Amino acid sequence: MIPVPTHLAVLDDEPDITELLATYLAGHGFRVTQVHSGPALMELMARDAPALVLLDLGLPGEDGFAIARRLREHWRCGLVIVTGRGDAVDKVAGLEVGADDYVTKPFELRELAARIKAVLRRIVAPQVQEPAPSGSAAPRTLLSFAGWQLDSAARCLLDPQRREVPLTAGEFDLLSALATHPGRVLSRDFLLELTRGREAGPFDRTIDVQIGRLRRKLEADPANPQLIKSVRGAGYMLASPVERR
Repeated sequence: MIPVPTHLAVLDDEPDITELLATYLAGHGFRVTQVHSGPALMELMARDAPALVLLDLGLPGEDGFAIARRLREHWRCGLVIVTGRGDAVDKVAGLEVGADDYVTKPFELRELAARIKAVLRRIVAPQVQEPAPSGSAAPRTLLSFAGWQLDSAARCLLDPQRREVPLTAGEFDLLSALATHPGRVLSRDFLLELTRGREAGPFDRTIDVQIGRLRRKLEADPANPQLIKSVRGAGYMLASPVERR
């Protein structure tokens, strides 16, 4: 059976850029749709949602961050911001709204392709696993802590009332790392390497931003966290026993 190419969407108001990216990524086996406005992207998402969106923030008359928030609210897809805004404030804001990665222009096409593939490995692979043989259990790990449940097979988090809590690919990987090592302090460098591998860059605020987002989703009082603790100068730890099933 011929594999179906992974669908990507590129949103940029400059056709030359979308054409360049579409041509290059098609050469890597992707199916790429070019769009040039927020409404065009939303129409595509409703009709033929891609697995990952490359989003430019500098769109005339549109708020790129608002588009990112809407994607995160309504669709479970990868999100890589590709923009000329290189300030740390913009990077943090991009990660805060749920981007899986942030790439500044000008960029190296090979590096961008590597980052796209890294995000897709985290969000696509679990969905295309071969089904378990009839009569056997599907491979999965359930990590339960403080009433929460993390499901490795479905890549989802359930709250104590068993309602699903949306997580980005990066948030899920980070929480999985903490839950797999409960009570152990994990350094930022270790977490960055574990969640992003060789594609990780020097911008280690990524982990801090994702920790902040996780706390807002898990903690009763994110300003006084009881589950995900900071250890000054060392890193982060999950301060709860974890039951593995």
